[in-house]
Amino acid sequence: MTLQQLHYFLAAIEHGTLSKAAEQLQVAQPSLSDQILRLEESVGTALFIRTNRRLMLTEAGRRLQPFAQAATTASRQGYEAVQSVRELKGGVASFGTFGTAHHYFLADLIEEFRIRYSDVKLKIVGNNSSEIAEAVSRGELEAGLVMIPLDERNLAVSEPVWSARVGYISADPARLRGPKTIVDLASAPLILTEARWSASDPIRITLKARAQKAGVILNPIIEVDHQSTGFELAARGLGDVIASRPIMHRLGYENRLGWTPIDPPLFEVFAFIHRYDAPLSAGTRVLVQLMREHLARVQRLYAHLDPEQNLDSDPKKRRGP
Repeated sequence: MTLQQLHYFLAAIEHGTLSKAAEQLQVAQPSLSDQILRLEESVGTALFIRTNRRLMLTEAGRRLQPFAQAATTASRQGYEAVQSVRELKGGVASFGTFGTAHHYFLADLIEEFRIRYSDVKLKIVGNNSSEIAEAVSRGELEAGLVMIPLDERNLAVSEPVWSARVGYISADPARLRGPKTIVDLASAPLILTEARWSASDPIRITLKARAQKAGVILNPIIEVDHQSTGFELAARGLGDVIASRPIMHRLGYENRLGWTPIDPPLFEVFAFIHRYDAPLSAGTRVLVQLMREHLARVQRLYAHLDPEQNLDSDPKKRRGP
């Protein structure tokens, strides 16, 4: 049976005759009659007793009626629910970002979205990029902003939307003389962050590949999960971290730590992701567009720290290690 057949069945009950039902539905009577006959064939019994004056329900018709009403009501409600989301009058926009996004733009982004679309709920998760990618891949989140490259095969990845040059950060001026090569890093007192995700973190993967190529081993003296912890340890002189200048600035360590570039240049590169087989809801599409605007402002704000980190110069060069 189909929803159309159930709809015609209920109309025939309401109006008493097939001709009146067809007239109210603005369809040809033969078409309506044919669909009801098909419905009767599908259930294997007659639903109406056809008289000269009026249709009368059989026992089978009476039993089917409440289920037909429930099915057509659910269909209508489902359509209305989808339309409300499409028109940004309801639903939930779910999104994942890298763990330090709240230091840059997240509160401003959420405030702007809620002012514009107060009927749409937000679910925004901040975590390591690999965990966000896994959540999007599993369908737990609609989309995400993550560091690339990624290994997830069922995800569509946008062009790079934000980039920041990674450098060597220390409280000791003597260890900040000139760019640091992978050989220099191998003998440095490193504090590496993202300890829990070390096997999938793009920066760690790139550094490990460079070390193998140079025939050296990176042997950190401390490993922690969060960059904020790593920066505080570095500020206390317990070791040095590898991170971008913008996050050093946002965490408030500009006056306590110094920064020098890594040679050859190393970049954090961020892009949007979503599942190939799952179209984004209207709310999440709008959220992504607003995020693009906020990221562009952040990029311009920190461009003076290192002109080479500007994506506008050559976005394609920011994809690789």
